[in-house]
This record gives sequence, C-alpha cells and structure tokens, in this order.
Amino acid sequence: MSTASIAHPFIAHQQSELAGLRAAGLFKTERVITTPQGAMVRTGDGRDVVNLCANNYLGLSSHPKVIEAAHEALRTHGYGMSSVRFICGTQDLHKTLEQRIAHFVGCEDAILYAAAFDANGGLFEPLLGEQDAVISDALNHASIIDGIRLCKAQRWRYEHNNMADLERCLQEAKAKGARFTMVFTDGVFSMDGTIAQLDAMRELCDRYDALLAVDECHASGFMGKTGRGTHEHRNVFGKIDIVTGTFGKALGGASGGFTAARREVVELLRQRSRPYLFSNTLMPAIAGASIAVLDLLEASTALRDKLEDNTRFFRQAISAAGFDIKAGEHPIVPIMVYDAVKAQQLAARLLELGVYVVGFFFPVVPNGQARIRVQMSAVHERHHLEAAVAAFAQAGRELGLVK
Repeated sequence: MSTASIAHPFIAHQQSELAGLRAAGLFKTERVITTPQGAMVRTGDGRDVVNLCANNYLGLSSHPKVIEAAHEALRTHGYGMSSVRFICGTQDLHKTLEQRIAHFVGCEDAILYAAAFDANGGLFEPLLGEQDAVISDALNHASIIDGIRLCKAQRWRYEHNNMADLERCLQEAKAKGARFTMVFTDGVFSMDGTIAQLDAMRELCDRYDALLAVDECHASGFMGKTGRGTHEHRNVFGKIDIVTGTFGKALGGASGGFTAARREVVELLRQRSRPYLFSNTLMPAIAGASIAVLDLLEASTALRDKLEDNTRFFRQAISAAGFDIKAGEHPIVPIMVYDAVKAQQLAARLLELGVYVVGFFFPVVPNGQARIRVQMSAVHERHHLEAAVAAFAQAGRELGLVK
C-alpha cells in the first residue's frame, strides 16, 4: 500500500473532528450565489430567491452611485497599492476617507484597516499595558475578544448588557489601582440585535474615570436619526472615546475597517498597531466607493428611514405568524428555533420555498440557542417581506415549529 494513501495522524484527527461536526448537525456549508447583492439573489442552480441574511442594511452593496465611484477610483488610482501605508501605500483617497468617517462618527481622526477584524485586533495592545484594565461585555464579537487577548492589561468581563455588573467590574479595577480603564462593547450585538446602553455606560465610565469604546459594525449608517450610529441612537454622539467599525456591512458591503478617536490615539495606532503596519493598504476602489457612500448618507436619511419601516413591518408580521423572536427594534431579527438540526432544516426548506436564510448554532451562539438570523434591508420592498413571511409560516408548520 502506498504511504500516500495512509492519513497522517494529524489528518486523521481532522477527519474525525469534521465527522463529529457533521454528526452533531453543526457542519457549516457555503452556498454559491451568482449575482450582485440585492433584495433577490440567484443561487448556483439558477433560482432567484429573496435574500434575508446579508449585512446589506441600506442596499448600498450594489448601488449604482457606489459602483460608479468604485469604477472611477479604479480608473484614477489603480487596482491595488502593493504596499503598506507607511511605505508607499497612502493615497489622497485614503486620507479623505479617514477624515470623512471620523466626522461621520463624531471623532477627531480615524485610521483605516484592511478589515474590521483588524481594527479591533490591533487596538488594545498598542494602547493598554500591564498597569491598565479592559472591561468587556460577555457577548462581544470574536475580534474584540482576540484583540484583548493580545494585550497585557488586566481583564474583566461583565454580564451581557448588565449595568450593575459593569459597575462591579469598574469598582474592582479601581480598587486594584488600574492606571487607565477601558470599557469596550459592541454597539449592536450581531446575534441578538441587542443595542448597548451607551448612555448609562457613559455615565458609569465618567463616574469611574474610564474610557468608553464601541464597535459600530452593525450600527454605522442607520442607527440614530441621521444614521451616525448607536451613540446617536442613545444620545451620546460625540461622547465616545473610541469607535471602531466596518465598511463591509451597511457602508457599502465590500471590506475594510476603521478606528476613530482623538488625534493622539490615532497617531499612536499608526505607529504601533500591527495589522495596520504589516497589512496591505485598503484598495483604492473601496476607499473611493466608501466616500460616495458617506455622500449619500449625509445627503438624505431616506434609506435608513425605509430600513426602519421594513424592520417594524417584518417584526410584527413574523411574530403574528407564530414565531418566537428576540424583542427589539434593530433590523437583525433572531427567529429562535433552539435546536441546531431544526435550524438547518428550516433554512434548507426556506431555500426550497425561495427564501435565502442561514441557521446559526454553536459555537456561533450558545448551545440550545440555535436560530435563523434574519436581516432587513432598505432594498427590500413590501412584497419581498410578505413572501418571506408566508414561506416561514409554511416551513414552520411543516417542521412543527408553529401551528
């Protein structure tokens, strides 16, 4: 027998791990779509289905003006920079976008990253040392968790969105003599649509002389009356010390992230933030298109207003159909199934009925909390949402999830 046909123990272990995931109903598969992101997408087998699981909250991922701006940036500034920022990777587009996004989220300055994961991953280590403390919400995004792990600060974790427990952490950090304390939270939590209590958090942080930082990935562009984010929604716009976010969701949906803060904080990140120093520059087309996105959002609130209306309609309609959803007002609508296998079965049946959704289960959400995470978009028309609710009702009855 050829040795090439004998799996190395390492590969055999991976095969066993994968088999276990499949047996437990936890194996994730990737579906292929062949069209731009929109209210409808075409699957690899040629079917047009309603898309209810994109982060395309404002419908800007294939907006004509955004595409036009990307083409123009390609024409005038090229495809890629082939460099990090401090060598020869900084164009006027990058500096303009940094100034524009800082203003949009209410900060002095901003720094761009190739991905929002990098913005969080490269934040904590340059700013906080052994003398400092960082306090994190228990349900913060993986990028925040990983970023915190890379720094040497003392760490506390408070119960999700629990202000009393946050105050306990602040008291303990102060008692231990922390030089600087930073509280970090998602503005909106991606699996539940929970909106952080930034107003109460700001009061607590002021009381204990702590910094307040927020990840706005699921908020920038549509939360608040003018879409500036969770801090506008909670009436503390301009009062957050550090804001991180992404261009990969509502703000065009391509890729790239940012950190906005006081100028001194941003300058130190430019000197020491490893993902910034050692990753290629954001491609010019994304920078140019993101500037166009900000032009659109600063000119009108029509898209965020339509998104708000779609969210209100869908939440009421899916509840009336008998489904258990997480209460809230965010366009993330978690439809609770609880069982991982059932969640996958529901998603598969909905695809057959013309609705594209995905089941979420452990380790993305806690065991026993499997769900379909539906996300509204301004690009959805009422007939898309009505068809989706009808499909959910049919599939739910077939699987015994609703009566």
